[in-house]
Amino acid sequence: MANAQPTLTPDFILTFRDMLLMGLEREMQTTKRVIAAVPDDRADYRPDPRSRTARELAWHLAHTDVQFIDGIADLNFDMNDKTEAPKTSGEMAAWYETSFKRGLERVRSMKAEQLLTPVEFFGAFNLPSALYLTFLSNHSIHHRGQLATYLRPMGSKVPNIYGGSADEEWKAA
Repeated sequence: MANAQPTLTPDFILTFRDMLLMGLEREMQTTKRVIAAVPDDRADYRPDPRSRTARELAWHLAHTDVQFIDGIADLNFDMNDKTEAPKTSGEMAAWYETSFKRGLERVRSMKAEQLLTPVEFFGAFNLPSALYLTFLSNHSIHHRGQLATYLRPMGSKVPNIYGGSADEEWKAA
């Protein structure tokens, strides 16, 4: 028997989008702190010769998150943008916050029919655009976790992510 596909209604997709965007906005703040924690004088650190450097990983995380949210808003994934990485971790974190917030607002302004529009993702998927918000979240959290494991070996501190760390106490907002 073929897999049954759920029917996505306009009301559902708008609620789904709004819920995901609230979570992505919170995650972006955490990701920004992890990127900013990369010490510029140790940004060439890599735990293994096959690993990305901390700077490469931080830029992949920031840049791809922005490309991804823009792809959702554009109804087209074009990962060929060659924006140069900012020079410092602080500048990269600021670029990420500004650019990602812009993307969040673009997706927030989409109509239900746009959110339900199937978008091809490099031959791997052809899903309604809003469903890629979960893929974006998973990608971001995955690479943020990788980058967070680089911080202590580089002599930096790990910010609280989902609770306190040995380096930063958790404080309720």
